[in-house]
This record gives sequence, C-alpha cells and structure tokens, in this order.
Amino acid sequence: MTELEKLTYERLDKAGVKYEVIQHEAVFTMEDLQQAGICDLGTMCKNLFLRDAKGRRHFLVVTTEEKAADMKQLAAELESTRLSFGSDERLMNCLKLTKGSVTPLGVLNDDNLAVEVAFDKDLAGSAKLGFHPCINTATVWMSFDDIYRMVKEHGNSIKMIEIKGNA
Repeated sequence: MTELEKLTYERLDKAGVKYEVIQHEAVFTMEDLQQAGICDLGTMCKNLFLRDAKGRRHFLVVTTEEKAADMKQLAAELESTRLSFGSDERLMNCLKLTKGSVTPLGVLNDDNLAVEVAFDKDLAGSAKLGFHPCINTATVWMSFDDIYRMVKEHGNSIKMIEIKGNA
C-alpha cells in the first residue's frame, strides 16, 4: 500500500465515512474496470482532470461511467474557456495523482484549493459510488453524500452540473 493510499483511508476513517475497498489489478480505463467486473458492484465514476485554454483554471469533473462528456457543453456548464485534458505534470502538481488514478479523493491533496470540482447531477443521492483511493489498484465504494461532504469540508469549489452525453 502506498503512503498516499494509506493517507486516503485515514482521512476517510477520520471523517467517519462508511466505505468498502476492493483490491484489483492496475486499471487505467473504464474498459479495464468493466473487464475486471468492478463496475457491477455499484456506480463506477468517470473522473476527468481538465484545464481551461490558458491553464489558469483546473477542474475535476465527476460523472457516471457510461457518460461521454462533450467538452463544449462542459465548458459552458463550468463557465470556462475551451477545455482540454490536464497534463500528467499538472495532475501531479495539483492533486498528487498519476494518470489512471484520478479520483475526487485526490482533491484532498490539493493544498492550494486550485481545482474546481464539478459533480454530475445524476450522482446526487447515490448510495454506492466507486472511486480509486488515489491509486489504480483498488476501488473504494462510498455514498455521494460522503464524497461531497469531504470535498466541501476540504474547501475546494464545488458545482453540480448536468452532463448530457452518453458513451
């Protein structure tokens, strides 16, 4: 277990979050998760680390596994300029995460509160959402209310948005 993964579980425990953990082989895509059968256990979340055109704003967009977000629609929802994926370097600098391990739990590593979090409205009220615990060899299952509360208490900006696209 990495130090970052251990710290993630400690933070969940300290916050009183009820969660389950499933260990698995390293996965890098939603397809990898589906092939491993992990998606069958609840609603697996897709997490997109994005930046605006000038690289001044960073976003973590969290939606359901089956949605394919339209970047133009997302930019409008987020009141942003054109969006693109953040580089591996930006991901490490902002959330201390590596490609394939993007998770809203990574926001807890954002000491500068630089990343704006956008949750898909369709996630609200979900009892069992799946995220990586800052590493892609495990999945943590928890409620939407708990992840929302943790991000809010950490202090990052949160917005609920409507994501219309399907994969």
